Amino acid sequence: MSAAAAKKAEILIRDTGARVTQPRIRVLSYLLSQKKSLTHSEILERLPQPSLDSVTLYRVLLWLADQELVHRIAGGDQVWRFSAGAGHDKHEHAHFQCLRCDNISCFNDLALPRKITLPEGYVSQEINFLIKGLCPHCNKQR
Repeated sequence: MSAAAAKKAEILIRDTGARVTQPRIRVLSYLLSQKKSLTHSEILERLPQPSLDSVTLYRVLLWLADQELVHRIAGGDQVWRFSAGAGHDKHEHAHFQCLRCDNISCFNDLALPRKITLPEGYVSQEINFLIKGLCPHCNKQR
């Protein structure tokens, strides 16, 4: 991990007003350097040494998601994936999951319906919009 990524992660965490810890910095800086969303298992396996235990990583990821520093994406396979970076404003965007490689992409510029009428008494707080198909890479290999 680069010193610049670690510094950026530290600043983002500090801006929440919460305690700045090495596990939080390490996980956030790692996710900031990734180009795709990763599962808990993938992060655990690939995170540079020293390693974190599975429970600590899970708690850090949930904390980062609660602080909106990372984006937690539910795939069609019921596995959470995590990504960091700009453009994840409150999950109100579409996701695309490749049926071959399982990669999930965020489509921040895709227009979505903004008004959904629910029966009386129901209040919407979040909408998940998941498109499934083949990504450009897997489609070329077909």
